[in-house]
Amino acid sequence: MPATERAIELLTAAAEAAHDKKAENVLAFDVSEQLAITDAFLVASASNDRQVRAIVDAIEEKLRVDFDAKPVRREGAREGRWVLLDYLEIVVHVQHDEERNFYSLERLWRDCPIIPLPGADGTIAVPVIADRTADEDPAPSPSSAE
Repeated sequence: MPATERAIELLTAAAEAAHDKKAENVLAFDVSEQLAITDAFLVASASNDRQVRAIVDAIEEKLRVDFDAKPVRREGAREGRWVLLDYLEIVVHVQHDEERNFYSLERLWRDCPIIPLPGADGTIAVPVIADRTADEDPAPSPSSAE
C-alpha cells in the first residue's frame, strides 16, 4: 500500500519549510512497502550545523502549526550533523552535507518510489537518483588494462 494522503501532505509541508531555509537535495521516498513503521522518508541536507538546526526548527514549526503534528522522537539536534524527526507517518532526515555523502540514504532506498515534491521554486520535478555502484567500483578502462 503506498504512502497515505496525510503522509504526502506532511512531506510536502516539510519540504516547503526546508526549502524556505535553503535546504539542498530535498528528496522523499515511499518506504511503505519495505517498512511497517512509517510510510515515507524525507531527506534534506545543508552545508553547516547551524543551517541543519534551522531547517529542523522550520519543519517542526510548520508541521505543528499547519497539522498539529509533533514528532514522537527527535534525535541528533544537539550536534546538528544528522537530525531525525519521527512523525510516525513520515521520518525526516536533515543531514550535514558530509553525512549525506557518507551515508547516502538515497542509495540505500533507491529501490523505493520517489515521491514528487515542490522544489525551491515551487515547481514539481521528479529527481533521478543515479546508481552510484558504478562510481564506487569502476570498471578498468581499456588504457589501464595494458
